Amino acid sequence: MPVNRPKLFLADKGYDADGVREKLLIQGIWPVIPPKANRKNPPVCDFRAYKDRNRIERMFNRLKQFRRIATRYDKTRRSFGAFLALAAAKIWLPYFVMLR
Repeated sequence: MPVNRPKLFLADKGYDADGVREKLLIQGIWPVIPPKANRKNPPVCDFRAYKDRNRIERMFNRLKQFRRIATRYDKTRRSFGAFLALAAAKIWLPYFVMLR
């Protein structure tokens, strides 16, 4: 079932601004943004949820190792999406298949 609205917004310190946090909260999205070091009253950050951001970053880095994805060789959305699916399958297949 597709998710219409995200529950969490995982971002780095570059997005730590009161305006960004306020807009997200108005939309019902919980901001998971670590506070900058110079904040006087740092807001609460769920660092357990923030760990998921690292997993997402690593996934994108693995996909960008495919030159065709990193440089967007494919001109159409359909062909780019198809190659993205192939690259993801190539990355994830060894985790699901046990070789003897």
